[in-house]
Amino acid sequence: MAEQYFIGVDVGGTKVAAGLVSSVGEITHRVRVPMAATDAAAGLAAVTSAIDSVRAATNSNPESGSTISAIGICAPGPLDPRTGIVINPPNLPGWRNFPLADLIANAYRLPVRVDNDGNAAALAEALWGAGRGYRNVFCATIGTGIGTGIVFDGRIYHGRTGAAAEGGHITIDYRGPRCGCGKLGCIETLASGPAIARRASELIAAGRGSAILEQAGGHLDRITGEMVGRAYAAGDLLAKEVLQDTAMFLTVWLGNIVDLLEPDVMIVGGGVASMLQPFFVEIRDRLPSWSVNLRCQEIPVVTAHYGDDAGIAGGAALCLQKQLV
Repeated sequence: MAEQYFIGVDVGGTKVAAGLVSSVGEITHRVRVPMAATDAAAGLAAVTSAIDSVRAATNSNPESGSTISAIGICAPGPLDPRTGIVINPPNLPGWRNFPLADLIANAYRLPVRVDNDGNAAALAEALWGAGRGYRNVFCATIGTGIGTGIVFDGRIYHGRTGAAAEGGHITIDYRGPRCGCGKLGCIETLASGPAIARRASELIAAGRGSAILEQAGGHLDRITGEMVGRAYAAGDLLAKEVLQDTAMFLTVWLGNIVDLLEPDVMIVGGGVASMLQPFFVEIRDRLPSWSVNLRCQEIPVVTAHYGDDAGIAGGAALCLQKQLV
């Protein structure tokens, strides 16, 4: 009997990544193509080009015996996971009320699932990654923004209309910076990559010395979160302070997550998570100060398994998603 495979597709504002994923979460082939963000037809063509490349690679290896059973797509929200319609994504202005699932299903005569990247990444981690073996999983991907997903008993929690689990837009400081979503003090404005870069820039502008500025060629506006991470690894004290503050913000936020959800595991992925891994023990140790749950320290805080492949694995995982409700 041929092994079951899925095509996982990760659609972003600048690229489409796709891969062949087995039913146990192994990615055996990857492809990446540019995305056309402002033109609906060209954007769809980018997605089908990526899918075609994966199918061609599969068909060119007859010994694999693989059968593609479905296609799962991570797409920018807002979207409706029940209908597969992409509603109004800021990073893809060409796709407005765009029936992505139906168009791909009609093109390939395969079942298609569509969801946002935070939900899909959480499902992949729950099925195959760092959340495997846990019943209730909370997953956060921290990079340019903060995307989150909640999985209960192997099923994504979507809420009433599919817009649930926007954990990156939970406010923890109502006097904080204004977020792109319009709210003040969202965790995304305090712990994302750009937030880390902003705090470092503000401290340096106030007269603090740091090797970060040298990395940025002397230009405050060119400082990035990655530069802060590199400086911390080299022993820079200002970078350490910024990352310690970031870990504190995340501790407060995760304490709220524990009080609301009490998940079995909290998974943190993305580029910022890699920088903050040395602080994970500190975050867990401080949780009792920010949670009413007396057993909060029993909840593991762990690094995501899939890393840069989260979107591909997440798209494939959607194909195994239990019935949407």
